[in-house]
Order: sequence, then structure tokens, then C-alpha cells
Amino acid sequence: MTILESAVRNLLAQYPDILYGFADISYSPLAQEYPSALVLAVPHGKQLTPGSYTEPDFDAAICSSRDRLEAFLEKLEALLKEQKAVYYIPPMAQNNETDLLAEFSYKYAATRAGIGWIGRNDVIITERYGPRVRLSAVLINAPFTYGEPITESRCPENCRRCVDICPCKALKNVRWDAGKLREEIIDFHRCNKMRSAFIRKLGRKSACGLCMAACPFGTPEKAE
Repeated sequence: MTILESAVRNLLAQYPDILYGFADISYSPLAQEYPSALVLAVPHGKQLTPGSYTEPDFDAAICSSRDRLEAFLEKLEALLKEQKAVYYIPPMAQNNETDLLAEFSYKYAATRAGIGWIGRNDVIITERYGPRVRLSAVLINAPFTYGEPITESRCPENCRRCVDICPCKALKNVRWDAGKLREEIIDFHRCNKMRSAFIRKLGRKSACGLCMAACPFGTPEKAE
């Protein structure tokens, strides 16, 4: 283990609720400059279920995890600068409203880092929190000990809770594996259209997380 990796892991040890892993991103054009990604999954401030879900609570849960993530990234960046590491934090925002793709997929990197898999709702699912996490990735020009990639869904064969609860019927009830395309799992234009309508109505970016609330992973039910 390098000095840099040891320092990063020691920092993360102070945040035991944050899930993380290192991924080889040789699949990405960005790997020419940054061969490794540190992927982070910060739990939502409140782990909502269908019984406790409200739109304001969903927004608050996302905002809470976003604020914690930003505070952690400040400390991580200070450490990386101290170690003279070359790094880049790709934006979460999508490049455009046509293909709805970001420059770098946090979600796919999370599967490569062994943090989770992609659910029938087309979001990352973790054993500990289900889909109720805020993702980020820091690309670093240095070697790390990579996690074991997860290449297929661990959702039960017969579970379709997220599919059934989706108000716009955008989910196609398809189990993910590493070879699946996004459009095989979700009609992302239909989902985005409805979420955009919620955003205009509610006046905030975070709107409609029912497919996340419905997931049994990360709930007492799943733990039993």
C-alpha cells in the first residue's frame, strides 16, 4: 500500500458510515490522466421507506448527504494537495438534456469499486443503505488497491417493488448485469420528464425518490 493510499484510508476511517472503494477506470477516456477512482457513497440523512416517504423529507435527506459529502471532500482535497497528488472531481451534472449522461458515471464506477450494483430502478444499490446514498468520485493519478467489481445484480429474482411504485412506469423490470445498457432498464426520458415536472411544481431539484424508498435493501426488513 502506498503512502497516499494509507493516508486516504486513514482519513476515511474517521467516517465509518461512508462507504468507499477504489476502482480501476481503464474503461474511461479519463484514465489516460487518472487511472484510479476513489468512489464515495454518503448515506442520506434519513433512510426513507414508503411508509415514511414525503417529498420534503426526501429533499432534506438528499441535502443532508450532499452537505456532508461536500464537507468531507474539502478535507480529502486538503490531504491530496498535501500529498501532491494529481486529481480531478468530475461534475455530477449531465452534459445535456438529450442523452442525460454525465462526463463520468459515478454509478458505474461504484460497481467497479465493489460498493454496490445497479438496481431495477437504475440507481446504485448498496447492501448497507440500499439506494439511499449520495455518490461522488475523485479521479487520481496514482495506483491503489482496487475493490472487487460487482458485475451482476444482487436484487432478488422476484422483487419488483421499485418497478411497481414508479408513478410514470419508466422501469422495465430488468435485472442489471455489467453488459446491460441503461435504456434496457429504464425509459430515462420518461423518468426525466416527470421529475422535471415535479421540479417546476415543487421549486427544487430533488423530486420523486419513490423507487429508492421502496427498496428493501438497507431497511430493518432486509436485515432480518
